Amino acid sequence: MKKSERPTMVVTEKQSAEKRSKAITGFVATVLLTSFVAATYGFGFYLFAQIVTDMRKDLGFDYTVVGTITAAGQLGFLVFALFGTWLSTRIGGSQVVIGSVALCGLCLALVPVSDNIVLIALLLTITGGTAASVYVPLVEIVGRVIDYRHRGKVLGLVSSGTSYGVFVNSLLVPSFVQHDNWRGLWYSVGFGTLMVTAIATFTFFRLGLFKPEGSGADDVTETGTLRQDSSASAGWRMVLVRWVVIVWIMKFLNGFACMPFQNYLSPYLREGLGFDIDFAAKVWGTIGVIGMFAGFAVGWLSDRIGVRASLVMCYALFFISALLLVFAPVGFLPMVSGVLFALAFYPIYGLVPAYVSKSASGAAATVIFGVTNVTQGVGGIIGNYTAGFLKNVTGDFMWYYAVIAVATVVLGFLTLQLPREGSAESAIGKKPAAPELDKDVAHAAG
Repeated sequence: MKKSERPTMVVTEKQSAEKRSKAITGFVATVLLTSFVAATYGFGFYLFAQIVTDMRKDLGFDYTVVGTITAAGQLGFLVFALFGTWLSTRIGGSQVVIGSVALCGLCLALVPVSDNIVLIALLLTITGGTAASVYVPLVEIVGRVIDYRHRGKVLGLVSSGTSYGVFVNSLLVPSFVQHDNWRGLWYSVGFGTLMVTAIATFTFFRLGLFKPEGSGADDVTETGTLRQDSSASAGWRMVLVRWVVIVWIMKFLNGFACMPFQNYLSPYLREGLGFDIDFAAKVWGTIGVIGMFAGFAVGWLSDRIGVRASLVMCYALFFISALLLVFAPVGFLPMVSGVLFALAFYPIYGLVPAYVSKSASGAAATVIFGVTNVTQGVGGIIGNYTAGFLKNVTGDFMWYYAVIAVATVVLGFLTLQLPREGSAESAIGKKPAAPELDKDVAHAAG
């Protein structure tokens, strides 16, 4: 009897060790991916928006230039989303992620070197692009190292990486700006990003994330269905799938509404509503702190109640946040608006990739999610130009926040049109189903 138990014990210990190893790998990867998003989004995408008033005073450019720079950042996002998608399917998502973070850090450190606004705009366009090329491969990497049942919370936490960057900004900005040293702020975040890149490169190498992902044609996923075809061509072939098109439209509207909301929040508070820099910094800091937990919390919730229900909740909060800035931007209410925005904004950017990761896998998921980032970039470009145009025509940012409120209603409606994630209706790009699989899965696989 004891002899028969010994092999079982060996197998159990081996499985336990493998489980611990996978958990550690997943934890480390999650921390690093979160730091990448913090750098590329928090610093590369939103730092300019927070200190634009002080840079304008020093360099002497107007809001036409501001609108052009923010729109150029969106253009960079669009181009890098396309290029990052293409490159990820050829050299690997991990390589693209590391290269993008390194490029972002270099550009951040170069921004304060020159007074030439054209050169600064070019560097900020590139940093905006690296935000996309870092984000696009996340679905692939998370699919490799994170169990299916944990992907919602992990991607929610990673999407909150932006809030960590924004929170650090809120701590750094007052001290640097009050001493008229906005250049020192760029140097600090630039070199800090490069240091994180060096650490991450070594860690990714030790974790084996630079190696190609192994896959078997007959592997079965944790949901009981056949593993999906991870070839890039599978993603491109499914571009007319209904839920994919809905997700693309949603990402367009996310870019149109969410990005300008935060890009113009500080100028709106300081120049449009007359609040001082301390209050604006507190709003940003609060957004950052809440965002640190909101992404993970809503991601955890989505693993239990579903991604769609979580998205509807977020869009409802976003709607109320926009209405407060339109109808009651007085006293402490802009802070309340910031709180609601943080509760909605950061989870949204984790919930969409969570939905994709639970319905597609590998390079196919990268392609699908890569295109959603392109549509988001287009939406951001149009949104930033529209916000700048309305500001110039009406003299007030308030009108664009009214447009945002309408967009959130449309987003809520579109969310309700999505099939349940992981269902036969939402699953795409699968390999031919085995005979023993049920007819619904076989039909979706075909």
